[in-house]
Amino acid sequence: MLQSISSGFEGSFNVCAFGFSAEEEAVLESILRDRSHIEETLRLAADEKAGDYAAALQRLRKIYHNSIRPMEQAYKYNELRQHEISAYPGRTLGDSATDGEITSKPMVLFLGPWSVGKSSMINYLLGLLDTPYQLYTGAEPTTSEFTVIMHGEKIRTVEGIVMAADSSRSFSPLEKFGQNFMEKLVGIEMPHKLLERVTFVDTPGIIENRKQQERGYPFNDVCQWFIDRADLIFVVFDPTKLDVGLELEMLFRQLKGRESQIRIILNKADSLATQDLMRVYGALFWSLAPLINVTEPPRVYVSSFWPYDYAPDTSRDLFKREEISLLEDLNQVIENRLENKIAFIRQHGIRVRIHALLVDRYVQTFKEKMSFFSDPELVFKEIVEDPDKFYIFKSILAKTNVSKFDLPNRDAYRDFFGINPVSSFKQLSAQCSYIGGCLLEKIERAITHELPSLLSSINSGKNPTLSSCEATGCGEKPKNRYRRN
Repeated sequence: MLQSISSGFEGSFNVCAFGFSAEEEAVLESILRDRSHIEETLRLAADEKAGDYAAALQRLRKIYHNSIRPMEQAYKYNELRQHEISAYPGRTLGDSATDGEITSKPMVLFLGPWSVGKSSMINYLLGLLDTPYQLYTGAEPTTSEFTVIMHGEKIRTVEGIVMAADSSRSFSPLEKFGQNFMEKLVGIEMPHKLLERVTFVDTPGIIENRKQQERGYPFNDVCQWFIDRADLIFVVFDPTKLDVGLELEMLFRQLKGRESQIRIILNKADSLATQDLMRVYGALFWSLAPLINVTEPPRVYVSSFWPYDYAPDTSRDLFKREEISLLEDLNQVIENRLENKIAFIRQHGIRVRIHALLVDRYVQTFKEKMSFFSDPELVFKEIVEDPDKFYIFKSILAKTNVSKFDLPNRDAYRDFFGINPVSSFKQLSAQCSYIGGCLLEKIERAITHELPSLLSSINSGKNPTLSSCEATGCGEKPKNRYRRN
């Protein structure tokens, strides 16, 4: 009997369930590839400590909401970020870091020309062949939607407008691309072991003779949104589609700064003889070299990612090793997902703190330069036009533990204060309350103690529900300040 086609499902499917005869089963068994290495490499059979993972996420969410978000809101950090995209590459938190962003699973994004095997690769990894839930594939351009494949208690399709409206997900910012795009966004939920740990996003293939206007929505902007949130980006090619046109050049410009997340896949490798494959491999590097200007090029995987056996007289051992290497790469991203979230939130907290310190310095300088006869607009215009004259940025570097490489662009604050009057902000010294404490102290405690403590508790296998700071006051014995010693 043929092994289960969808071995990763909680309730596995068998070809018998779809009406295959004994002869058809025998034919399928002879042409289908063994998938046991997928389950083994991705550890789909291993039981995860779901309780510890959920507790760590809950602790991370609490630290963010208690210590970082109040500072974000008080100094309108997110309005600065809209002008400061280049200073903060990689993932963003949207208008504010929501629970959906913090608790979201790692995202694997599939990009590339049309009909190179992106959808077939997802079908293969999830074992969807010959099930009613497999992604449609074909020789012609078949995927016209952005398809998000995610975990769910039952198998169902979710419309884009429903995904955007669901506050528990992280897709609500996509509404800004308009209703035409919402009709091209679709989600598929299924109870799959791999999808408990990762989310796949299948994208429409790049067609060089199609303009963005013909799609009816800003295709490149939508791709950028997914690129900024992806933990791993598979750019898929096949031996017949190595030409680089304007659309593909634009895509690689959007991938600048994300080289560590990019993996190049030369798919359908068993369709060529070994000598021809070497030539195609060299041609692929030659085509991509001008587009990826980094010292260490992205990893290139050469194999055929679909469920059928490799063609005869091809380098099947090489293809199998390449496939396992890619699965190990994917598993590494999955295994490190919680550590990456903590590091990301801490990095975000550092930037919010620097922004608050800069705004505080602008406010302080403005108050010092104001006199009874001064024109507030002229005084502040002089400050914001030439902050170096008033040592705005240098004072931050001198007084605080801030790297000069983390400082935002000076010009961004001209735009920021153009829509946020300096008079609308309080100084940090005034951002304190008897019950809640001071915003600056809380965010610094989160950056220096709480988040590192949470990270170390995960690495050491300890219970992450209670941080060492909460238990011991970050190494200090609690004191009664009103008791006379």
